[in-house]
Amino acid sequence: MSTIKAIVNMGPRDARILDVPYPTLPDDDYILVKATAWAINPGDVHHLDMEADPATAGCHVGWDYAGVVVEVGPAVSKEFKKGDRVAGVSYGHNYLRKTDGAFAEYLTARGDTQLKIPENLTDAEAATQGIAVGTLPQSLYRDLQLPWPTNPAPAPFTLFIYGGSTAMGIQGIQLAKLSGGTVITTASPSNFEYLRSLGADHVLDYRAPDLVQEILDAAGGVPLRYALDCYPSASSASICASILARDGTARYTTLFPGTDKMVKQQNPDVEVLETQAYSHMGMDWQYDGVTTPASADDYARAKKFAPLAEELLATGKLKVPRVFLNRGGKGLEGVMKGLEEVRQNKVSGGKLVYTAE
Repeated sequence: MSTIKAIVNMGPRDARILDVPYPTLPDDDYILVKATAWAINPGDVHHLDMEADPATAGCHVGWDYAGVVVEVGPAVSKEFKKGDRVAGVSYGHNYLRKTDGAFAEYLTARGDTQLKIPENLTDAEAATQGIAVGTLPQSLYRDLQLPWPTNPAPAPFTLFIYGGSTAMGIQGIQLAKLSGGTVITTASPSNFEYLRSLGADHVLDYRAPDLVQEILDAAGGVPLRYALDCYPSASSASICASILARDGTARYTTLFPGTDKMVKQQNPDVEVLETQAYSHMGMDWQYDGVTTPASADDYARAKKFAPLAEELLATGKLKVPRVFLNRGGKGLEGVMKGLEEVRQNKVSGGKLVYTAE
């Protein structure tokens, strides 16, 4: 096999399925995987639509995948072998190495941060985990400094999650509960019961005109110390700034750049941070033309969290988001249709997943 098919970004809002060379391991700590399923994240579309960044042209697209190990690099320390079922992240839209990316028939991924798929999960279910398993350890445990989920807080704490019905919010609710927290979150009413079934203590309508007061009431009438913004916007930034304490103890983290500055302007006493999923890969990365050096700490945290995630998933303590399977078709053609659904904000309360066959 000399070529495979992959989704490649040709320019803003222009992704195509192309024949590309069969991949080889880019480094000794990588694995080669035959994909069996792909999941779509909002970030996939965000990068496709970045008109200001010409570096996107030629990048392979996508992050989340599941598949079967074909080859293991000699420097991979995790005990992967050929034939293992695996899921995780391949760094899509990697301007520094454009042939990385998950939306391909065969892909490469940095081995030690990938997941061995537990027997109780299908490949389609496991494909939802990559970005969440890479990002949430940074958001919850690095930025907000919550207790590790295997060592829950001895004293109660309350966390506000804006965007509980996003895939990241769904996982964040569960991990925060495992860490010992009370969780207040937002969603549309159609997702209220679903989020409560995952452990959310208070689920509020994100469109409520008095949402700030409802959040404060749910928190017992006192400002909060922790906020995770899973659906960042000017509105979410304003809400988080309003409900967070002004005594220097509050922390806010966002999944996209920009809203951190908005929160700081409205509430200068809040420590504001942003989580970029790239940094858990342990390599230099580039966003909007700016190169950021690799973070050894984030990479070490990701390697530590991966086996814990496997255990939590295997025991049912962590549930995957609802899977919307092959909506619009299968294979990479289905992925293309799914990307447009995400672009049109038609996905809530789960993730679009597409199987290779």
